[in-house]
Amino acid sequence: MNKDILKKGFLKLCTAKAMAELYEANFKQVSKYVHATSRGHEAIQVALGLQLLPQDYAFPYYRDDAMLLAIGMAPYDLMLQLLAKKDDPFSGGRTYYSHPSLKDDDKPKIPHQSSATGMQAIPATGTAMGMQYIEKQGLTNPNVILSAAKKSHLKPITVCSLGDASVTEGEIAEAFQMAALKQMPILYLVQDNGWDISANAAETRAQNAYEYAKGFKGLEAISIDGANFIESYQALEKIIKTIREERRPFLVHAKVPLLNHHTSGVRMEWYRDDLDEAKSRDPYPVLRQQLVDNGFSEKQINNIEASAKEKVTSDFEKALQAEDPKPEDLFTHDFAPTPITEEQGTREPEGADKVVMVDCALFAVEELMKKHNECLLYGQDVGGRLGGVFREAATLAQKFGDDRVFNTPIQEAFIVGSTVGMSAVGLKPIVEVQFADYIWPGLNQLFTEVSRSCYLSNGKWPVSMILRVPIGAYGSGGPYHSSSVESVITNIRGIKIAYPSNGADLKGLMKAAYYDPNPVVILEHKGLYWSKVPGTLTATSVEPSEDYILPFGKAWVLQEIWKQENVETLTIVTYGMGVHWAYNASGELDMRDQIEIVDLRTLYPLDEDTVINSVKKTGKCLVVTEEPSNNSFARALAGKIQEECFQYLDAPVMTIGSENMPAIPLNSTLEQTMIPSTEKVMEKIKRILDY
Repeated sequence: MNKDILKKGFLKLCTAKAMAELYEANFKQVSKYVHATSRGHEAIQVALGLQLLPQDYAFPYYRDDAMLLAIGMAPYDLMLQLLAKKDDPFSGGRTYYSHPSLKDDDKPKIPHQSSATGMQAIPATGTAMGMQYIEKQGLTNPNVILSAAKKSHLKPITVCSLGDASVTEGEIAEAFQMAALKQMPILYLVQDNGWDISANAAETRAQNAYEYAKGFKGLEAISIDGANFIESYQALEKIIKTIREERRPFLVHAKVPLLNHHTSGVRMEWYRDDLDEAKSRDPYPVLRQQLVDNGFSEKQINNIEASAKEKVTSDFEKALQAEDPKPEDLFTHDFAPTPITEEQGTREPEGADKVVMVDCALFAVEELMKKHNECLLYGQDVGGRLGGVFREAATLAQKFGDDRVFNTPIQEAFIVGSTVGMSAVGLKPIVEVQFADYIWPGLNQLFTEVSRSCYLSNGKWPVSMILRVPIGAYGSGGPYHSSSVESVITNIRGIKIAYPSNGADLKGLMKAAYYDPNPVVILEHKGLYWSKVPGTLTATSVEPSEDYILPFGKAWVLQEIWKQENVETLTIVTYGMGVHWAYNASGELDMRDQIEIVDLRTLYPLDEDTVINSVKKTGKCLVVTEEPSNNSFARALAGKIQEECFQYLDAPVMTIGSENMPAIPLNSTLEQTMIPSTEKVMEKIKRILDY
């Protein structure tokens, strides 16, 4: 074994061990915030970290502080996060110890990932999928900058580190399935210490990760002693070389002991009955002996260990004195700045054809894909055979190829979460959940990984993606193809949300979403796609020019009135299908001069100024939604309007939505009874105006 590698490995192991011991000795000082350490896992982590390169991407988990030391982080860096200090290089004091996010030029790239066990597997696999795409398209990754002196011909890999207990998660299966199916350049390192928290392997796992991996054809797996540094280093060296050259996935199952608490808040002595056996497998004496066997003297070994302890102690004293975040630091990096702030281009070009809403979106995506090779589209059934169940991707696979427009399995979590990794390598994925009713399996990734990445990485890793979601009741779609879900989506902070009512807006917002560096959800009402629903012909539009862009957060007063002292007036605030119900109702009542209609266009950011100014002018307000109104976005908006406009109001702010039933029934009579309509909106208008 190369002596320099042995020396480096022992130094990093001793450093990690000394940190765990220091934290335990200073428990009262460091236990304000929860932490976990790598004690017992150090050998496999260091063996991997020493072999990673700046072009690689790593997704460590919360016990991987030894790996972070091995890639070049100092104890001080980790301690700043341990103590939640302002200069914590990963998150600025926002997230737990050993929850890294790193974008240093000279180190592997580490996108943000959460504490939710197993959650990082899908973003990591998305990164490997992005690497594969970049290689096939001949692109470069803008997030990897290699100096001329360090320029490497070696192809990058992705590493996903997991605890064995997390492999029971369903999302792990989605990640393994895609990596095996597409033969992606990824290494899954599974560190198996035999425990979840207090539940052990015998209680919770039918097989270990090595045995489980055998069920995924094309995912090669090995099992090793992760407490033996030399065995770990040599096994990983061979596998990493193979991944770099052959571009296929591997799983390494590493058996390790857990020699410290699950976390500082869950103490091992409360439930462990195997502590003596675990101590007998400590990687520290094994590596110490390996140094002796390779010609290191006791003095050399002791000096290495002493230097590690000295560094840890001095860094800890320095970290204790570091500055805490200030209150104003709370309000930074919720979003990355967008360049799109004003409407641009031509909304109604002279001589352009009028097109249905679904085609406006299709043409927008086609224009973006022609212009940007980093743009790609994937989801269920969007590939060449069908082009989407609503034909919203028709012809795109034929025009741009199966590598840029492709089908995924039925994996909503993977569709959503993989965009984290795709974005991290500089791509812009446009993905689709087939129906809003199917978004639920993807919410875990949307909430925990996609929406929080920019904020918890302190601005380093915003997730630049577009998630298209066909939504709403149309044509007796029944309980599994008709739901409205915007209230759930709007409760996820860190994403932007569009809900257009017509094709021109959809195209302009799609373009704005593409150039926005943040995650965007576009809710597209199925009933407006072709304007087949009576009264929705105004959803068709003259197709805007290619350069037309509509910024988020700008509502449209599509029916504007003037302030009138002697006539009852009303503001209707709505979006999507509600715009058409409101417009038709005002026409049927012959009240276009009395009713101002505000089309929100985007639900976040929300154009509160336009709404409030309109209500102050008219004195009455109705919020129209297709969702059941109880506990809804619309009801919350009505409360906001009531709060801001109370002294200007001549009636309570009212809402109208679907009936508050658990699902939309299949039968067309029941469906129409449940959802709003022009007639129902008319009745509500009369009630408010007569108040």
